[in-house]
Amino acid sequence: MPKKIVLAAVTMLAALAITVQADVHLPNVFSEHMVLQRQSPIPVWGWADPGETVTVQLADSAQKEAVADAQGEWRVALDAAEAGGPFTFSVSGNTAVVFTNVYIGEVWLCSGQSNMQWPVSRSVSPDEEVANANWPLIRHLEVPRRPATMPQDDQGSTWQVCSPATAGNFTAVGYFFGRTLHQELKVPIGLINASWGGTRIEPWTPPVGFASTPAVKHIADELSTKDPSSSIYQSKLDNHLNAVESWVAAARANLTKGVPPGPAPAFPGELTPYKSHQSPAMLYNGMLNPVVPYAIRGSIWYQGEANHQEGMLYYEKTKALVNGWRTAWNLPELPYYFVQIAPFKYGNEEPTVLAEFWEAQTKALDIPHTGQVVIHDIGNINNIHPKNKQEVGRRLALIALAKDYGRDDVVYSGPVFKSLDVEAGQLRVHFNHVGSGLVARGGKPLDHFEIIGKGTGWQSATATVHEASVVLASTNVPAPTAVRFAWHKLAEPNLANAEGLPACPFRAGEVPSTDMLAMNVDEAGAYQLVYDADLAKLRADPIEYTEDRTAEVSGPFKRVAYFLELGKEAGSVDQYLYVSMDAFTDDPKQLGIPNFASQISHQKGVTNLKVISNVGSVTTGDAFANGHLEFWPNNYDPANEKQVPGASPAVFDIGDRMTAPVNGHGCMQVHNLDTKQTLFAINRFRSGENASMGIGNSPGHTKDWTHTDTGKQYKHKRLRILVKH
Repeated sequence: MPKKIVLAAVTMLAALAITVQADVHLPNVFSEHMVLQRQSPIPVWGWADPGETVTVQLADSAQKEAVADAQGEWRVALDAAEAGGPFTFSVSGNTAVVFTNVYIGEVWLCSGQSNMQWPVSRSVSPDEEVANANWPLIRHLEVPRRPATMPQDDQGSTWQVCSPATAGNFTAVGYFFGRTLHQELKVPIGLINASWGGTRIEPWTPPVGFASTPAVKHIADELSTKDPSSSIYQSKLDNHLNAVESWVAAARANLTKGVPPGPAPAFPGELTPYKSHQSPAMLYNGMLNPVVPYAIRGSIWYQGEANHQEGMLYYEKTKALVNGWRTAWNLPELPYYFVQIAPFKYGNEEPTVLAEFWEAQTKALDIPHTGQVVIHDIGNINNIHPKNKQEVGRRLALIALAKDYGRDDVVYSGPVFKSLDVEAGQLRVHFNHVGSGLVARGGKPLDHFEIIGKGTGWQSATATVHEASVVLASTNVPAPTAVRFAWHKLAEPNLANAEGLPACPFRAGEVPSTDMLAMNVDEAGAYQLVYDADLAKLRADPIEYTEDRTAEVSGPFKRVAYFLELGKEAGSVDQYLYVSMDAFTDDPKQLGIPNFASQISHQKGVTNLKVISNVGSVTTGDAFANGHLEFWPNNYDPANEKQVPGASPAVFDIGDRMTAPVNGHGCMQVHNLDTKQTLFAINRFRSGENASMGIGNSPGHTKDWTHTDTGKQYKHKRLRILVKH
């Protein structure tokens, strides 16, 4: 080939390489039709050649320049500006990028799970809503659903203009929120939709958020351990590589001797990257980090269904999320407005589990610059996706109008518990956010109020409005001490303010502690306590008793007794069982929970049982001649090796067989052979508060509560062990 042609070809390739390398590039959050945040410095960032000077200009505003660093990254901050447009936005270096139809207005992040992802096209009156969606100054950016183990720089979507052709796919809650703001403020609205159905709160939270919250700091530690740039990762990987190198050297030496090398060291599991999109920080990394630090006014959040069994832990995780977002955006007062999830059946789940979650959501109002929307009046107990997103969005907008846009005339919340007065024979509940006054929707008597007093249990209360308070009373509770409101997963209470915003579920006051043993077992006064165990703190090794008096109590004994109480709420007792019997040992330490360390093992008959219980299926009385104990730390099977009368060799019941290993599943069971009943059972101690336990025969495929995992449904679970000399 002639030299001139070769030289020309080389020159063209070099020029092409320079052109490719020199292209100025921005993340896709900057695009045609975007909305930039008004009244705030506007961060703009991107990539160029190292050392390249980049100039950014919005309309006729002052130009801002930056020089790309050694990694080719650059960033500027445009001056704050008022709402307006359309504008031209340009970025130039060796090449130029120009975006038109750009507006300045209000930008909000819309995040969460399916109820935030839920589109306009599937909400109430979808055809009408889509047909009327002529709001060209509302813009929507839907972030693609992509998890990532490490923070990503970009995402694959650009801004859309709201129209009947596009609005059907917008986040419905975000759209109706933004539409209300647009109508009230008369400024452009930008909605960044980062949502994913079924997701938990953890994947949306950045590592710095977990690190800032002591209750979940262990998650930050796990993330740091999996981060290849962290010192702990590098140290652990170095140790692993040294072990592998030593194994390789030994394996090669053994190879020459014809000796098997043995297994290679396994890669440390704690260094293995997360794979699930539900794992901590995965959606922050893949979906939110690419839009940070795009200027926003605030955030709205609709999530919780996937975490609803966690009670107050969700409050801690919410703190982590909010702290993390505020740190990432460098906005310490970033608004965070959220939706309390709606009543829903949740299968056979206990009714108070959801109420305790609502309590945790409401607790998040303690975090500054937050607000909550309550929607139990517009939910659907048969559908986890209530379709009335219009009102959800409107209520979120009310909070923003009041808290961020100076609308002092806006009532933005329904009644929220303020304080409780205990009065003669009644309770008085005071509320904040009463608006123009407390009312009962539909004009019916107020419902879903319950009160409790000593020895009464929870009772429905008559509720009467008195100005900014509600007075509660019940003929069944002569001296009430505590109240709970809407404390049920299906609760759709009618208390609201005159503006139509519903009251928030709550509980308050002091639930009286009642000693069910003293109340229901006359002979208990003649017995002496040996052990008191909080089974919510049950562990396989060691067993930690609330009280252990074995050093004070000595045999011989005449009688031994066990009293188990179970309640689905902390401090309450729904079921109890007392059983006493002739003493089967004179060693008090042989009466306790038979974990492996205790060396307790009893598979024997006991005599002269007395049984007292409030469980209807249990046969009670004081003249049962024959009982049977199954106390051991072992595994076991149904085989009736001891030939216990009435026991099945095929079903876990009153006569099972100990098997290996000794440090196994474990059980603590007392049976009444005369009635062929399990009186009580506590199995699988190593599962802690999720251990299998129950009173009476289990209604499932086993009769002695083996493999039932029932312990998790009880918040109160207490076992007392007593002796009589």
